[in-house]
Amino acid sequence: MEKVNGIGGLFFRASDPQAMAEWYETHLGVTRAPGSYEAPVWSQEAGTTIFAPFPKDTDYFGRPANQWMVNFRVANLDAMVAQLRAADIAVTVDETAYPNGRFAHLNDPEGNRIELWEPAGA
Repeated sequence: MEKVNGIGGLFFRASDPQAMAEWYETHLGVTRAPGSYEAPVWSQEAGTTIFAPFPKDTDYFGRPANQWMVNFRVANLDAMVAQLRAADIAVTVDETAYPNGRFAHLNDPEGNRIELWEPAGA
């Protein structure tokens, strides 16, 4: 069977797509989609990607209206949290160190929940 070999993009609706793209680029380093085919695009490091549907009544994504949550891998969770907090962005760190790593949560300007993950051994 032929299989997909990775996530090629994450697309979502936003009230102000330009402002949202700028926020992700400024605070998380996710370069916005280029304006031409010749321009470079954001490239993620190779690593684990979890693809997991959740029950429709989960509260893990924050607001009940949120249909998705993106999980970004980070090399240094403490440094990323400090950087976000210095920009007055509220971040909640899960104090539990799980076998697969550490986690923190925040919301983008439109209330979409973001999970930061520092894999174990990172």
